[in-house]
Amino acid sequence: MACTTILVGKNATYDGSTMIARNDDSQSGKFTPKKFVVVTPFEQPRHYISVISHVQIDLPDNPLRYTAVPNAVAGEGIWAASGVNEMNVAMTATETITSNPRVLGADPLVEYKAPEGDKPETIGGIGEEDLVSITLPYIHTAREGVERLGSLLEKYGTYEMNGIAFSDVNEIWWLETIGGHHWIAKRVPDNVYVVMPNQLGIDSFDLNDAMGEKQEHMCSADLPDFIRSNHLDVSQGMSFNPRDVFGSRDDADHVYNTPRAWFMERWLNPKTIRWDGPNAEYTPESDNIPWSMIPERKITPEDVKYVLSAHYQGTEYDPYGAYGDPRKRGMYRSIGVNRNDFMALLQIRPYVAEESRVIEWLAFGSNAFNAAVPFYANVTTTPEYLANTTDEVTTDNFYWANRLVAAMADADFGHCLPHIERYQEAVMAKGHELIHRFDGNLFMENDAEEKARIRETANQAIADELKKLTQELLGNVLYTRSCGMRNSYSRSDN
Repeated sequence: MACTTILVGKNATYDGSTMIARNDDSQSGKFTPKKFVVVTPFEQPRHYISVISHVQIDLPDNPLRYTAVPNAVAGEGIWAASGVNEMNVAMTATETITSNPRVLGADPLVEYKAPEGDKPETIGGIGEEDLVSITLPYIHTAREGVERLGSLLEKYGTYEMNGIAFSDVNEIWWLETIGGHHWIAKRVPDNVYVVMPNQLGIDSFDLNDAMGEKQEHMCSADLPDFIRSNHLDVSQGMSFNPRDVFGSRDDADHVYNTPRAWFMERWLNPKTIRWDGPNAEYTPESDNIPWSMIPERKITPEDVKYVLSAHYQGTEYDPYGAYGDPRKRGMYRSIGVNRNDFMALLQIRPYVAEESRVIEWLAFGSNAFNAAVPFYANVTTTPEYLANTTDEVTTDNFYWANRLVAAMADADFGHCLPHIERYQEAVMAKGHELIHRFDGNLFMENDAEEKARIRETANQAIADELKKLTQELLGNVLYTRSCGMRNSYSRSDN
């Protein structure tokens, strides 16, 4: 899957939260309806079977309850994608990343092969379809998430290259797979943010720490021998850079991947680096754009939503732009594209009681046209407006309503943009307002059952406001587009 990720350490956020966020994008020419649900321990399988790879895994008997954003249409597996468990550990999976032929030749991907003639099927490894379902219900910290997933990768292998984020109230960890069975993971420093645009991203790594105390780095047990025996380290006596060793430096990266990192860091650090002009330190096609940076100001949920919705606003690469060289409009892959399925921002707040501290900000559909809305994560049910998605196109759910808005507004972006901007601000403002209000109610309540009821009441109230504002937007965009129809005529009959 083509996705974009941003991770923000607790000292880089506006309120001391850890924040991990990712766009989940469909493959080109495909759209995948998503829904927001809760998976209870009763619903969690004890024996897991992957639809894509046919791998079978026995799971522990003591799963935790967790939220998820699975595919709404059956057929290709669960694809739980993003969620938070009842121990306030968050996970987002996955960011599809790149590698190179040396790595894939040394440790081939574990791909499923169908039976052929007298040959039985070859079972594949684990992948994006599976990772949240077989990891998130069984971990109590972000570090445990790395340890569990790392052991699963070493045992079963994987058929694809992926990046996975874990967070708790104290830490964020980022794990990247390497070939079929190897992996590295790095703790995100508290004072930085990280950007990931479909490439292997980690650009510095302490192998001694990973093989020793594991304070800030972890990796598969034989990684140093794997690097050495396969001559993978291409550095010239400089510090170890996983991006050079395990990643890619392709022409395709300069159109599809690196421009997204350039835009996100350019927007969050406009004065730190020279991003534009003939003397730019980094351009959209630079291979060495930093994996992490200290932001110039504290990062908010609005900032995260903005960069994950970006289409190169303010540059000549904006497909909706009206200035600069017209040949450059749309030449780079946008972050907010037509095939965004959803965005999830998982915010873990240290200043709120444990049972209510995690907020999931969700947006469905194309991010350039939707809005992010907050929900309490520690619940046993989710509002129907986000949970009832099917393959039927209807305005009764958040996913299809946003898809309809985007398809109409894209065709007349300039005239529809004011409606979109007012909607996005109104939804996030109302979301903040309601979370503040219900946080106050939760603070005043001591009974655990009543607190649980308040959280679910809050989520429903937020969903009701969201539906009202989304329906208003749909009406405004429909009116604007109707007035611009080519068969319009100014003379009326009455």
